[in-house]
Amino acid sequence: MFLIKAHTCCRGTAVLPLGPPRTRCAARGGGSPQLLGLLAGKFSIFQLFFLALLLGFASLLWLQLSCSGEAPSPGRGAPRPPCPPEPPAPPADDPSWGPHRLALLVPFRERFEELLAFVPYMHRFLSKKRIRHHILVLNQVDHFRFNRASLINVGFLESGNDTDYIAMHDVDLLPLNEQLDYGFPEAGPFHVASPELHPLYHYKTYVGGILLLTKQHYEMCNGMSNRFWGWGREDDEFYRRIKGAGLQVHRPSGITTGYETFQHLHDPAWRKRDQKRIAAQKQEQFKVDREGGLNNVRYRIESRTALSVAGAPCTVLNILLDCDMSETPWCTFG
Repeated sequence: MFLIKAHTCCRGTAVLPLGPPRTRCAARGGGSPQLLGLLAGKFSIFQLFFLALLLGFASLLWLQLSCSGEAPSPGRGAPRPPCPPEPPAPPADDPSWGPHRLALLVPFRERFEELLAFVPYMHRFLSKKRIRHHILVLNQVDHFRFNRASLINVGFLESGNDTDYIAMHDVDLLPLNEQLDYGFPEAGPFHVASPELHPLYHYKTYVGGILLLTKQHYEMCNGMSNRFWGWGREDDEFYRRIKGAGLQVHRPSGITTGYETFQHLHDPAWRKRDQKRIAAQKQEQFKVDREGGLNNVRYRIESRTALSVAGAPCTVLNILLDCDMSETPWCTFG
């Protein structure tokens, strides 16, 4: 978001849209009414309104370019107006906030407009709540179908020893209520986007969207199954893993904002989800994977890049997943 401060002056000569050149300051008296009458006679009120909006947008754009150094300077030797500084981003890791540090794991592929909104918003939201955090964008760059669960497994393994709990966090879901708890979930998995609050999914066993776990509890579940290529069902299978590990899912209480608790950024018409079920995948989608998870995720990190989005720090992992075609032939559409 740009902060633009306009400066007014009355020097020099300007060429008006209609008629011969004249001096702006000299036209303060009777010149302006004649000009308005001339314009009113040639254009309708709606055309004049549109023209005013267009001129206003052009002037704001010129001001922004001139302060950023991309437009000509106002005059020979005259300095360009300085761009207003962006407000400084809050810190992401202040040790005085407590001993725990969150790894925010964001499975991602080609949804940059959502990411540009997500990273600065979540950084400020968590900093305001004094949650030490590191945002990890898990960018799948291979040619297989999207695999959210495998990306979270990779993010867990690559998050480092300086974090002790994780948030499995969708990039298109922003918390609006500051009472939501992102603290260390010592008692067990904490489902922030509970069915009573999520704008779309309301069934009792839902644990998707935003789920917090300690690293110890995630290891007890052996992470998530790597068999779910395409969209959906991996979080339902993970619910069974949580129960199988003897853990209880906890959810927010006392939140009165209901389905207005989160903002859902996803536009299904623009970003269609891969919901196809191919061959044996239709039968596999409801099974519990009792063997795979953290222990057999296959991947390679192509690059690790530290970025700042509007002053908010994050790390982007470009991840190449691998697929065993004999086990999950539905990882491709071919």
